[in-house]
Amino acid sequence: MLEAALASVRQIFTPPYRSVLYKVLGITLVLLTLVWLGLDKIIVNYIAVPYPWLATTLTILTGIGLFFGLAFIVAPTSSLVAGLFLDELAEEAERETAPLGPHGRALPAGQAMWLAAKFAGVSLLVNFLALLLFLIPGVNALVFFIANAYLLGREYFELAALRYHPLEEVRGLRRTHMVRIFFAGFFIAAFLAVPILNLLTPLFGTAFMVRFHNRVVLQKRPGFQHIEIEKA
Repeated sequence: MLEAALASVRQIFTPPYRSVLYKVLGITLVLLTLVWLGLDKIIVNYIAVPYPWLATTLTILTGIGLFFGLAFIVAPTSSLVAGLFLDELAEEAERETAPLGPHGRALPAGQAMWLAAKFAGVSLLVNFLALLLFLIPGVNALVFFIANAYLLGREYFELAALRYHPLEEVRGLRRTHMVRIFFAGFFIAAFLAVPILNLLTPLFGTAFMVRFHNRVVLQKRPGFQHIEIEKA
């Protein structure tokens, strides 16, 4: 798994992944800016205060509040945006790890949108739990990693597997490889725990779980050859 994780980190910085990264960060920044401007206008313009100094104080507090609020939702927002490109990322990872094929099929648009929404929801839940657990010393880090390993491992494995198998078979594979998927999730959880770098979690998680799925599931099938291509 460590080898797959290191290869996934390297792939994040290859041109195809960088292209998706720029799109994800650009769209995320635009969305958060629009949210900031909208909320700031509502709060400042529609909350009347009798004194100028109080209006100035409100403006400052609004800016601080919006900063922390948007910092809280930046990861879920980037996950939602990245969900629109997960098939593209998975396909690139498949080409790098198994150039001779077979390769998965792109998910239907509706299913891809559903997965994007699920990724955003899981990310939002994880960030909310992290915020609550931050106030509980001693157990916060442990619970954070366990919850993330389970949730993220499950979601990213589903993404990689659905490109090859129907949903019912994917559920069966999850049960069969439950322990290995859980431990694979720890690598994604560790990546998520690093500030700023966690914005790249969808890219890393996709590349990593494609490799995991290839090695654990597909390599047992006749005709499949897992070959990691080194790229400059």
